[in-house]
Amino acid sequence: MDLLGLEQRQSRRWSRLLAVLFVLLFLSVLFSLSAGEVWFLPLGELSKFEHMLLWELRLPRALSTVAIGAMLAASGVSLQVVLGNPLAEPGILGVSGGASLFVILLLFLFPSVAHPYVLMAVAVIGALLFTLLLVGLSLWRRLSTPNMLLIGIALGILSSSVVTWVFYFSNDMNLRQLLYWLMGSVSGVTWQQLSILIFLVPILVWLCMQGKVLDFLMLGDVTAAQLGIDTHRTRIKLIGVIALLVGGSVALAGVIGFIGLVVPHILRLSFGPSHRFLVIASAVAGAGLLTLSDTLSRILMSSTELPVGVITASIGAPVFVWLLLRGEADVSR
Repeated sequence: MDLLGLEQRQSRRWSRLLAVLFVLLFLSVLFSLSAGEVWFLPLGELSKFEHMLLWELRLPRALSTVAIGAMLAASGVSLQVVLGNPLAEPGILGVSGGASLFVILLLFLFPSVAHPYVLMAVAVIGALLFTLLLVGLSLWRRLSTPNMLLIGIALGILSSSVVTWVFYFSNDMNLRQLLYWLMGSVSGVTWQQLSILIFLVPILVWLCMQGKVLDFLMLGDVTAAQLGIDTHRTRIKLIGVIALLVGGSVALAGVIGFIGLVVPHILRLSFGPSHRFLVIASAVAGAGLLTLSDTLSRILMSSTELPVGVITASIGAPVFVWLLLRGEADVSR
């Protein structure tokens, strides 16, 4: 009876948190649609210019940050379970780097095929290959958590170095301008590019519904198998879904780090490790955080616009260090 009461109290606590997160997400989107060189309230009566500004620039941008933030946060918390690594995050482990590497190589070698769907497919392939490489090495060499983390960082550095070489030898100014995009930017996202969300959003919803399965995997492969979970098949499926979401995010906005690390950790420390709620809460919080970060990147400096990846890194890096010093993300386990 006590266990049942505890579970009910925990469910009510998470439900209240989700309600608060959805309200904060709505406010962050409203702030994003209102802020800029021209400030206006999108819920009020708009002039023709304000309507065009809202529909053509701000609304696609806000939708992209909501989707990307949710995909990265949900992917991060799921990746931490799949790899058994408390510091797993697409950016840190090189997954995002693999996606961006393949996109840049495609644009360098075959610039005429830069269609949003092609970019997403190539980014997914890059993310999937880097993830499978990391998982394969960890299984083959039975890597500890610290070594897995270091190899992921090394893969990220490798992809960055190849991208740097491509930029160095490129005379294409359009390709050089992608350096800004690689720092993480949703500037100039169009409705055509957002069409890939038709495929990505159902995948994201499916991942958010896998919280119970992730809780089983957290118990260990033996216990999960006794509970009827095919652990090998489930991990492969989750890896494929994470690669799809990360690849789609990179295709839309470049490499945006730390969303998948900071958001799940803060929620887990504050409200517990139940993935049945944690994945959904992380998706909503990640959407709100990235939307707010993108708005700040537009208004912090009047003369220019900062890449949103700079804002998330400025927030995430100190939190990353704080987690290590606090011992909540002990990599020696």
